[in-house]
Amino acid sequence: MQIERMEAKGLAHYSYVLSSQGEAIIIDPRRDVDAYVTYLHDQKLRLMGILETHIHADYASGARELADETGAPMYLSAHDAGETFAYAFEHHEMKDGDEVHAGDMRVVAYHTPGHTPEHLSFLVYEKSRCGQPLALFSGDFVFVGSLGRPDLLGEEAKLQLAHQLYQSVHKRIESLPDGLFVYPGHGAGSLCGANLSNRPLTTLGYERFCNIFMTDQPEETFVKQILSTVPEFPPYYRRMKALNSAGAPLLRGLPGGRELELGQFATLVEGGATVVDLRRGEAFGGGHVAGSINIGAGPSFGLWAPWVVPYDKPVVLIGDSAAAIEEARRGLVRVGIDNILGSLRGGFATWIAGGKLFETIPQIPAKHAAGRTVVDVRNLGEYRMGHIEGAIHIPAGEIVARVGELADMDEVAVICGSGYRSAIAASLLKREGLRQVVNLAGGMAAYRA
Repeated sequence: MQIERMEAKGLAHYSYVLSSQGEAIIIDPRRDVDAYVTYLHDQKLRLMGILETHIHADYASGARELADETGAPMYLSAHDAGETFAYAFEHHEMKDGDEVHAGDMRVVAYHTPGHTPEHLSFLVYEKSRCGQPLALFSGDFVFVGSLGRPDLLGEEAKLQLAHQLYQSVHKRIESLPDGLFVYPGHGAGSLCGANLSNRPLTTLGYERFCNIFMTDQPEETFVKQILSTVPEFPPYYRRMKALNSAGAPLLRGLPGGRELELGQFATLVEGGATVVDLRRGEAFGGGHVAGSINIGAGPSFGLWAPWVVPYDKPVVLIGDSAAAIEEARRGLVRVGIDNILGSLRGGFATWIAGGKLFETIPQIPAKHAAGRTVVDVRNLGEYRMGHIEGAIHIPAGEIVARVGELADMDEVAVICGSGYRSAIAASLLKREGLRQVVNLAGGMAAYRA
């Protein structure tokens, strides 16, 4: 059996292609499915099934897209019946104990609720070997060093889910062997659990000894601990749950590949399209299209785009390279932002050469923070570990919702850890109409230095 792990950086999402004897199964595919199709073709594999562990909250599922592309059946949890979120499109239902076979593989569904009510994990056997399970594909149930957060369905449901999570850990998988390999659905950087490790896989025995949530403890202690450590809750998670239960619309190709001439681009901007500028914060600060949002190209784009890009308006892109633009297009569709109309041919230089008006955000050395109204946009843990005296704490993901707290200030100086998040937040504050916004370049790292 071969296991191919595919990572969507930014979302820290892992999907898997399991193959044996010319047949394959894919678990938790992302929305841009061409990588799977290419892999199947290159390895001469027949796709026997598309499996999902649960209705995802942090990214748009690619199950329907991959089924449409390949004709393979989807096997999704049957334990969604009567729940807040349930699959509303045609699929094969998988109950606890149901099996899917491919080549020498036998894949058994294990109902492991807690992160979500319908959550399945998949236990994989090699039929020709010893009869013992080889691996557990745990989705958002067991992570390396953590467990899936149980608060996705709101305050009323989280207590019940936390108790279910305890039962899944201490009863449901209790009899599984310590040597079992565990392949999680996410790695470090995901907000689907607290303090995930950057190791891509683990063993069940190691987690039983070293994962603080899996050690022997009373159920009430576990519930208090897991609920007290959940990360901040991205508001877009609710939208993503609804999207995935209804079924993400079929793309049949990656949108946004059109290069727009200056006149076309300007017309779309005037018509209300959101401009997402992929350049570095320093370049964006030196000049940008009025009202544009700065999210620098790179691994963090996919994490921040769903926080700050309006999903109900068309999007146009400005970038320095074709590679940056393509990766942004992928990052957007992975979180259900599909109405991408294209990118400005020649980038921001074309805007300037065309004599178009632009705005700036001054980049001030962080050491000059003294005497300014500083807004620290790091997360609460970072802020508590040390911040500039008198700094106002507003996490970057909350900056638009809380802009009213800053409306009467003559100048706002934004800071984060290194300058990436502060560039995003500064662009949002400028877009919201604050009189003067400056970015403290280099962030707290530069300030401490």
